[in-house]
Amino acid sequence: MSLLTKPGPKTKPGAIGWLALAKWVAIAVVSLAVVVLLAKWMRSLEPVQDFLLSYPGQSELPNGAPVGLPAWLGWQHFLNAFFLILIIRSGWQVRNTARPKGYWTRKNAGLFKTRNKPTKISLDLWFHLSLDVLWLLNGLVFVVLLFATGGWVRIVPTSWDIFPNAFSAALQYASLDWPIENGWVNYNALQLLSYFAVVFLAAPLAAITGVRMSPAWPKGNAALDRAYPIEVARKIHFPVMLFFAAFVAVHIALVLSTGMLRNLNHMYGGRDDASWLGFGVFAFSLAVMVAAWFLARPIFLRPIAGLMGKVSR
Repeated sequence: MSLLTKPGPKTKPGAIGWLALAKWVAIAVVSLAVVVLLAKWMRSLEPVQDFLLSYPGQSELPNGAPVGLPAWLGWQHFLNAFFLILIIRSGWQVRNTARPKGYWTRKNAGLFKTRNKPTKISLDLWFHLSLDVLWLLNGLVFVVLLFATGGWVRIVPTSWDIFPNAFSAALQYASLDWPIENGWVNYNALQLLSYFAVVFLAAPLAAITGVRMSPAWPKGNAALDRAYPIEVARKIHFPVMLFFAAFVAVHIALVLSTGMLRNLNHMYGGRDDASWLGFGVFAFSLAVMVAAWFLARPIFLRPIAGLMGKVSR
């Protein structure tokens, strides 16, 4: 065999994965650097400076808008984050687990008795669907309280200038000269649109597509299946999950980097100062979520699932 045909050393599959990851990290870093430099250049232009003066990044709230964040919002925030993190985890397991470690079949008795035999599903899917129900119930309580207390004006656009102000806020973030934060009184326009999208767009999309993919969808109904094919639901559901994951990552990064103590007091302490109360509550809630993440395993899920149905292997 000549030197020209001699095979070279084989690259291990793990090494290929790390090389691909390093490439994408490098691309991301370079792309972010380009965005920052471009934003800084734009802010040096006189027309852009005039635009930022006209649209500082925050829309005025209607008269009588509530000030501050009530205690119920702190509880809602924690529960929403708790359920959402576990939903993402369980959804990823449902998507990528080829051989489930357990199965669950609903008890066909009581108020939920049906004529058709219950469908056996994986334990991961049962956990995912159970979390979905709790998350949606929590979201329903949140929306009711939001409109009952008038707090909806803080996350629902009430003026068309929200869009140029959102562009202004995005430009300020991109240039690393960030907009002035005062979440106790009013969110900037980009935050407002983000929260609106999460509550009133992404969450309903996740629910509607999730129902279509779940055992709750009527079986054998050709008309319904043609009107709403399961392939459409699948193509929407996974990107929505990625949107939630990206939102959580960016949200946490901004909370910690734009006045951590004050922001955490807003969300967890119900106060507008820089004490360590909010941080302490946040740290405890984070510990609860981390513990739940590691305890969400078949050995702990089987006894709970067994209370609502039959668990098998």
